[in-house]
Amino acid sequence: MQLARVMLPILLATIAVLPGAQAAQTNAPAAPATPIKVDVIASGLDRPWGIEFLPDGSMLVTEKPGRLRIVTADGELSKPIAGVPEVHASGQGGLLDVRLAPDFASSGTIYLSYAEPRGWFTSATAVARARLVFDKENGSGRLDGLKVIFQQQPEQRTSHHYGSRIVPVSDGTLFITTGERGNAALSQDPGAMLGKVIRINPDGSIPADNPQAKGWAPGVWSFGHRNIQGAAIDPATGRLWTVEHGARGGDELNAPEKGKNYGWPIITYGRNYDGSKIGVGNAKEGLEQPVYYWDPSIATSGLAIYNASLFPAWKGNFLVGGLSGARLSRLVMQNGAVVAEEVLLGDHGDRIRDVEIGPDGAVYVLVDDSNGRIMKLTPASP
Repeated sequence: MQLARVMLPILLATIAVLPGAQAAQTNAPAAPATPIKVDVIASGLDRPWGIEFLPDGSMLVTEKPGRLRIVTADGELSKPIAGVPEVHASGQGGLLDVRLAPDFASSGTIYLSYAEPRGWFTSATAVARARLVFDKENGSGRLDGLKVIFQQQPEQRTSHHYGSRIVPVSDGTLFITTGERGNAALSQDPGAMLGKVIRINPDGSIPADNPQAKGWAPGVWSFGHRNIQGAAIDPATGRLWTVEHGARGGDELNAPEKGKNYGWPIITYGRNYDGSKIGVGNAKEGLEQPVYYWDPSIATSGLAIYNASLFPAWKGNFLVGGLSGARLSRLVMQNGAVVAEEVLLGDHGDRIRDVEIGPDGAVYVLVDDSNGRIMKLTPASP
């Protein structure tokens, strides 16, 4: 009976699509509220975009204007790390994601994504790898041997929709997300690297088991995306999950699969900002449906899959940041579907840019602001 009470609202909230197609889901019933304690552990960051934990419990944090810092567990900010590549710090562009290589403990390798300046007022998403060298005594560091391993083509004159999450995978490959830079038609062109999930090897070469269709750009894994700003591997299944900005009322949760088309801008649950229709509607044969979508949009950014013990009831839940939605959404997952959603931090009014699970099991969120902060979420005491 309890399961029926949970599932019935989901069925009622599910939107019907083409006969035989899996329906997209929205407006999941509210999950039980979780009492949480929120602590600000660092501030003074300028538009922070990406956060990643180092083995010693300190954090690498990017600032969009082009700075990379180490933040200690007690909130002390290092000097900017030297050797960061030049970035196109305009609009939504700048220094974006940061991730450790799986062999970081021995290699010191990190990955950075950023808006790379190109040509005459053009830019594109790029990813570089380098060795992090840091001197704790004087709080300074540098990047050695920086090598650019991915450069999005074609470059664009716009300064938005860079996508730009990096996901290292246990098989040694990397997933990289790109936005369509406001040129929606190119997200449907497999020969362009805009609006795509990209899969490459750590040296920038292309895995042999990637899609091999004629006319596809090197590295393209899936296409028809708008602007993916959250991506993570589910440790229980090894499956890639992403969240992407839709238009008005069309943010999506997807599990992108090899060679598939996720529809933008032919199908979407969103509308133009003036309320007019986009594409042919919300379904078309041969195009993939999202697993879940938000209406109204929350401007999804940052995705973490909880796999720690501090919040035992959250095991396997997805944590999704919201920018315009000023929230952290906790999605309760069951067999690949969203069965409930809890809105966290909705009373704070903060733009949540990234989400990360700390080695202590706490949830850490980056607040996107000119005085950006790192907030730590732990269970509230009874």
